[in-house]
Amino acid sequence: MPYVQVGTERSQPIELFYEDQGEGAPIVLIHGWPSSHTMWEYQVDALVETGHRVIAYDRRGFGNSTHTASGYDYDTLATDLNELITKLNLKRVTLAGFSMGGGEVARYCAKFGTGNIERVMLIAAIPPFMLKTSDNPEGVDQTVFDGMMQGVKSDRPAFLDQFGKMFVNYETTGKNRVSEDALQYSKMIGSLASATATKQCAIAFATTDFRKDLPAINVPTLIIHGDSDQIVPFEVSGKRSHEMMPNSQLELIKGGSHGLMFTDTAILNELMAKFMTG
Repeated sequence: MPYVQVGTERSQPIELFYEDQGEGAPIVLIHGWPSSHTMWEYQVDALVETGHRVIAYDRRGFGNSTHTASGYDYDTLATDLNELITKLNLKRVTLAGFSMGGGEVARYCAKFGTGNIERVMLIAAIPPFMLKTSDNPEGVDQTVFDGMMQGVKSDRPAFLDQFGKMFVNYETTGKNRVSEDALQYSKMIGSLASATATKQCAIAFATTDFRKDLPAINVPTLIIHGDSDQIVPFEVSGKRSHEMMPNSQLELIKGGSHGLMFTDTAILNELMAKFMTG
């Protein structure tokens, strides 16, 4: 299996697992919490078929990557992404960040610049700032994140079951409902993440302020969001990011959940492929 080394911890290498498929303009897919690169299954196939090179990797602590005790702040995660891009010698890259992965995209652009970045996609992404504070009254109340943390600490499998249903708006009847098998598969993927990574990344995406990072994204940007997202509400995130990035393109998916890759697969694939071809 292919890995890139991004650092060491206690003299042991920290390695990121990745899959690299197709040929053409490269796109790096950055997964959400608490999943892995496998969440992009249907997008990888679609993008490869439309003539692109697709790299999907596991963030440290998730999937097949090294489960570390530390390094779950966004500066470190963005540095990991830079190491991946550098060591794979990727040029004129498109970065696609889903949910917490959108934070890595924003921090990468602020920290390393966009000289090697062709395009950016923010898909149901957390920027600009999730937490409600005195200077961010549009954010989500701290009690919501406290409840998430309590669930992860007390009964992580049960929490993942509940979270997975909210992820795809499972209780809503109609076109967005996914199978019970798909729910269990998603829960299994999330359960393979380290408990430390699950907890520390939840703190990171809840408390990291990307409002100063977004102006650094000075390349064509596509913001995709569902208007029925129960995990990262559009009004808190995608809407505000679009307003802060006047040259961005917004695609709001009517009835779309957080997990657009599962509930609105064809629409998401079409939007991503179209944006990749300019």
